[in-house]
Amino acid sequence: MSASAVRSILPALSPAEQRHSQAVASFIHGELTASGGWLSFERFMELALYAPGLGYYSAGAIKIGPGGDFTTAPEVSALFSRCVARQCAQVLRATGGGEILELGAGTGRMAASLLGELAEEGVLPERYSILEVSADLADRQRTHLAGLPPALRERIVWLERLPAKPLRGVMLANEVLDALPCRRFIWAEEGLREIGVTSGERGGKGGAPADFREQRALPDAALTHACAQILAALPAPLAAGYISEVCLRVAPWIASLAECLERGVLLVCDYGLPRRHYYHPQRTHGTLRCHFKQRAHDDPLINVGVQDITAWVDFTRVAHSASAAGLAVSGFASQAAFLLALGIEGLVGAAADEVELARLAGEARRLLMPEEMGESFKAMALSRDLDVPLDGFALQDLRHLL
Repeated sequence: MSASAVRSILPALSPAEQRHSQAVASFIHGELTASGGWLSFERFMELALYAPGLGYYSAGAIKIGPGGDFTTAPEVSALFSRCVARQCAQVLRATGGGEILELGAGTGRMAASLLGELAEEGVLPERYSILEVSADLADRQRTHLAGLPPALRERIVWLERLPAKPLRGVMLANEVLDALPCRRFIWAEEGLREIGVTSGERGGKGGAPADFREQRALPDAALTHACAQILAALPAPLAAGYISEVCLRVAPWIASLAECLERGVLLVCDYGLPRRHYYHPQRTHGTLRCHFKQRAHDDPLINVGVQDITAWVDFTRVAHSASAAGLAVSGFASQAAFLLALGIEGLVGAAADEVELARLAGEARRLLMPEEMGESFKAMALSRDLDVPLDGFALQDLRHLL
């Protein structure tokens, strides 16, 4: 679908959004010029999402929830966070206490629900740290969490970087990996090519570049090696014209977190697949998706700086990166199986009245049903020095698919 066709099905940008998008686009065009007219998609995505003061996650627009561009599981229902809290409680008991570090805390809803549930369980962390790259989201989190009781609120701290001292306890990464900048590639007739970004046709006021467009280039050694690994894991070669993406930042990201984990679990929750399913022959255009005002589409080159850009997670890459960093894969399951194992049905059944029961049942369906979030989202536990079966993976073990 062309950029103009995609725009026709999306809500129009407000004047403020237009100005911001133009500012981000101008910034990227400047880097394009300085780079000789071509950027890897990875770099384009990084600038569109994280350019200081300009990128999507650096600017002030509402991103998450009904008034934003997309909705996460903690925004769908506190049931999700309450179940995650039960998994955290088991780990904290096994490690003899410790702390929780949440990576990218969204609106702060998960932190609030987690702390409330852990208080009920009698297993509060010594500290609840939040590492947030978005100053705007950090402000929203502070506002939301200010309403907690003092005994819970005083445990929360915001970090600007990963802690220097390794922690005992739990690290949480809910819908973080999908936002790591990725590289795109195509199996062309002439062989592997990288898909990058260049300037589009010139137009508009002052002859400014009006758009971006894709442009192929020869792959470097890192992309060539990564794609060779992908092919080696597949039962058959990929057809000419096959387009997909690969996130080479997963391994260093996992390694940096592993250095900060003395004992405990890194719990990753995100939408994704094992490698053989991710690079299925029928998935000919990859998994890259953009989100703008609750609408999903597949053109990352429009609405630059005011829409989210994501790609599904290759959980095989996550598992291999964890092993290389000295972590064990202690569990891998669908979100539905994970939440059911942690007692989501009992939480729904404990509703105070029929009205609450109906509301919670509807929220649970959205979290659990295969056509909603239940199957596309996965939970993976990466552990160090923790030899106990984790409760969240008691109903399903998909590690053999990795």
